[in-house]
Amino acid sequence: MPGPKTQDPLHGVTLKMIVTRLVEKYGWEELGQKINIKCFTTDPSISSSLKFLRKTQWAREKVETLYLRANWQSNNIWSSDTNAEEQ
Repeated sequence: MPGPKTQDPLHGVTLKMIVTRLVEKYGWEELGQKINIKCFTTDPSISSSLKFLRKTQWAREKVETLYLRANWQSNNIWSSDTNAEEQ
């Protein structure tokens, strides 16, 4: 019997996954324009961004909101396009 489903759209998605995926989609420069925080605009890195976002709730909320509103190509944002190559 399956367990109850969560209503949280970010359930199981780590902050590192979110930041990494946003950087892959937008790049640091565009990400810094969308969310003007220093960890995205001045010498950005995944690790420095994670440190800041884990301590700063308002900034983390902005990043999570952008992630949820981003137009991803497929429903499963972690899947690769390898299935398309096999067909």
